[in-house]
Amino acid sequence: MMWSNETLMIEFVLQGFSELPRLRLPLFRCFFSLYTVAHSASLQSPMYFFLCNLAAMDIVCTSSVLPKALVGLAFEENTISFPGCMAQLFFLTWSASSELLLLTAMAYDRYVAICRPLHYSWRMSPRLCQSLALGVWAVCALNGSLHAGLMTRLSFCGPNIIAHFFCEIPPLLLLSCSPTLVNSIMTVLADAFYGVLNFLLTLVSYGCIVASILRMRSAAGRRRAFSTCSSHLLVVSVYYSAVFCAYISPASSYSPERSKVSAVLYTMLSPTLNPIVYSLRNTEVKHALGRLLGPFAPNKSSAAEL
Repeated sequence: MMWSNETLMIEFVLQGFSELPRLRLPLFRCFFSLYTVAHSASLQSPMYFFLCNLAAMDIVCTSSVLPKALVGLAFEENTISFPGCMAQLFFLTWSASSELLLLTAMAYDRYVAICRPLHYSWRMSPRLCQSLALGVWAVCALNGSLHAGLMTRLSFCGPNIIAHFFCEIPPLLLLSCSPTLVNSIMTVLADAFYGVLNFLLTLVSYGCIVASILRMRSAAGRRRAFSTCSSHLLVVSVYYSAVFCAYISPASSYSPERSKVSAVLYTMLSPTLNPIVYSLRNTEVKHALGRLLGPFAPNKSSAAEL
């Protein structure tokens, strides 16, 4: 925001998908369907403690981005106030960084369950899990506050068109007319910690898991052990692929098209797939999908055959 004789920037314009007018209606239907599935009440009842926290962060993530994106697609209303943009930036940063830490904690949980099963009860005690979850929420809220606070210190003197469908750090830095060195340094440090370090910790956990599975003599035991972590591995692969594509690059090499595709994956598709992947055989998932698909859902006889 400008404090000199230059014009005060009080709102931004989200470019969204305005360059693809023919796809507005299909994208609206697609995003609305993803939002509906991700927020189905029956899908937000996971079996494990960390899944509850992951589901909560999924709700925060989709609710901070999708409602505004749907309004832009339906009514071509793409303006967002400066405070609204900063609020969206905070909640998105908070939820995205929390999901990365939670996925790492869940990888450690799978490591202990498979590689140290006799120690599982005390290594993953309810008290420790609660402390981990509370720490994740607090640290990531501080991270979101830090990035949003640093952004409010910048000057924006035009143009005010954000090359995205929500407020994100890289396109906002490109619009600033004041030095962004501190913001860029903090963004790189956050990327290194939340992205690279947690990804390496997850890789180490799964390296130990794979080594432990290969040492098992029983084929049935190997299949059972792999089935306990296959869902988490799939979710981790999708989420990290999108995050790396969107964030692990300098702001100067920012690509709006690439970032939009990546953002759809980690703000819409991943939160929708999480409860489905983790509860693939749960009848509540089938019922929720059946209500969404309506006449396109298979009948009971065909479902039973499947």
